[in-house]
Amino acid sequence: MSGMRSALVWHGLCLCAGQVLVEAEPLALMDRHWQDSTSKPESGGILLGYRRGAHLHVTMATAPQAGDRGWRYLFKRSARHHQEIALHQWNESGRKIDYLGEWHTHPELHPSPSATDLSEWRKICSQRQAPMVFLIMGSSGELWLGLSGRLEIERCVLIDHPVGCGG
Repeated sequence: MSGMRSALVWHGLCLCAGQVLVEAEPLALMDRHWQDSTSKPESGGILLGYRRGAHLHVTMATAPQAGDRGWRYLFKRSARHHQEIALHQWNESGRKIDYLGEWHTHPELHPSPSATDLSEWRKICSQRQAPMVFLIMGSSGELWLGLSGRLEIERCVLIDHPVGCGG
């Protein structure tokens, strides 16, 4: 990956009419963990930010934490440290920054969710009433982003680089 990505916007199609704005900072963090060689394991974390009506604004992603386990084709996130970060951000922001979803890497050029991903994401969605976002970064740096509508998850369409965001 050369250079830093700017913020990106995705749009839901059928299940959720909302948009997802992912700022440059969480994208840069994910770029530092992408699987650009066969020796790198999958990595991941959680996505934090703001809920603005039907729209989600991702301002932060957690890096892999102590207790997380990554293999070439699997990532298991340990909840403890990620939850501590999310709770700290929630409190520091006056209860405005929320847990929005999950991100992880895949060792494939064109990422798409595995059956395990979809099963785990549906568990998360069953515990939350609000839409959730799920992001996968492929070995080429390509991104797959999905948005939940209840227990269904649909792939969103990348629509644009927002004006005046990121650099």
